[in-house]
Amino acid sequence: MKMKRPLAHGKDKAPPSALDPAQWVQLHGDALFGFAILRVRDREVAEDLVQECLMGAYEARHRFTGEAAERTWLTGILKHKIIDHLRKQSRRQSTETLSDQALGEAHFDGRGHWVGRSSTWNGDPKALIENSEFQATLAGCIAALPDKLATTFILREIDGVESEEVCTILGITSTNMWARIHRARLSLRRCLETKWFRESE
Repeated sequence: MKMKRPLAHGKDKAPPSALDPAQWVQLHGDALFGFAILRVRDREVAEDLVQECLMGAYEARHRFTGEAAERTWLTGILKHKIIDHLRKQSRRQSTETLSDQALGEAHFDGRGHWVGRSSTWNGDPKALIENSEFQATLAGCIAALPDKLATTFILREIDGVESEEVCTILGITSTNMWARIHRARLSLRRCLETKWFRESE
């Protein structure tokens, strides 16, 4: 991924935490791009957001305290850039689809809680999450989800954004949000059963 390096000016002093903006692209560019592309699913947009992140981080470098790792700090800035992008994008798109509404009415109560039954896999979830090969398989399954399902699932289940904020960002109702998450879970389950669990037997 090619991006401009946010170079420090001679008159600027580095913060006490000794950030080195000149090394950000080399050290963190690929990781930041991977974080962005999974969420916005558009290479050009992802590159622009990472560039905005780096420029914003350079301007705010004096606020870096060193309490978090440099990459964690940069990822937090990128996450806010992505949320702003998704919020603007949702304003330009229709908020509901008939199929989403129908699914929500059929399977969710008035508070957006799933009222159907679900089954579970056997095994240790913690061990799976710590398995790098499983993480790669899961990332591939998430990447294969339809855009709306992937964005909603990632915001709520991976990034931990509160439900109300997810609805505000995407311009959807709580029922619609939970419907999308359920559909995403079903799709991920089918994908993982095929690409991980079945092949691991």
